[in-house]
Amino acid sequence: MKLLRHGPIGAEKPGALDADGQPRDLSLLVPDFTPDWMAPDKLRALAAIDLRRMPLVPAGTRLGVPVAGVRQFVAIGLNYRKHAAESGLEVPKEPVVFTKALTSLAGPDDDVVLPEGSVAGDWEIELGVVIGTTARRVPVAQALSHVAGYCLANDVSERDWQIKRNGQWGKGKSFDGFGPVGPWLVTADELPDPQAIPLELSVNGTVRQRSSTADMIFPVAEIVSYLSQFMTLLPGDLVITGTPEGVGLGIKPAPVFLQRGDVMQLSAGPLGTQRQRVV
Repeated sequence: MKLLRHGPIGAEKPGALDADGQPRDLSLLVPDFTPDWMAPDKLRALAAIDLRRMPLVPAGTRLGVPVAGVRQFVAIGLNYRKHAAESGLEVPKEPVVFTKALTSLAGPDDDVVLPEGSVAGDWEIELGVVIGTTARRVPVAQALSHVAGYCLANDVSERDWQIKRNGQWGKGKSFDGFGPVGPWLVTADELPDPQAIPLELSVNGTVRQRSSTADMIFPVAEIVSYLSQFMTLLPGDLVITGTPEGVGLGIKPAPVFLQRGDVMQLSAGPLGTQRQRVV
């Protein structure tokens, strides 16, 4: 299934795409897609719904983050070899881990607000992973069984805060709205191989990133297993898995950063598309 949440900020309702790609409202049957709804039995119950009998979501309705009540927003850095190279950094021997503030979460098409004085706003298209069942010290071979589904994410970054403010990446990653997610969550049963997803991001119509999750250094199974060795991953937790080459910081001969009025467009095959205006 492709699960989504629709409506104004703070008042989103659950929904899903039908076989024709039309969004349907499920709020008569489900209160919201809270973490408990990421459990396998709940997802099977959702899959049994005849979506054709559910009301259509009106065209133009805002979409929000596909999962409500995310408790941990974890990110992986430098997880594509060419991105590590353009950053002038060595390929990591273990996953680089940081966190983004929960208040950075945003809908897939919400405006991105640059903070006051920002001069180094940047883009990063990423595969997002939503945890379905508690993962604690799980082996790689079992890691994907703890995944509820996958989504598209943009790890918007302010590089001055990320790099020049004592080296703590989360500072440049956690501004409000710096974590657009969606438009929907594709459940894991419909996407058995998360390492075959195309990724493309453009700014003002110019393609800046074009790659595939096949190029990840640490695949999803390894990431989930690795994280679970030192932290407990909870249902509904969101893990974004790194970005390929083509970020603004890496453009030669000089970096190109986001300006107010720019438009970012992202696509990831079955994970759908995003469009954000920079304001």
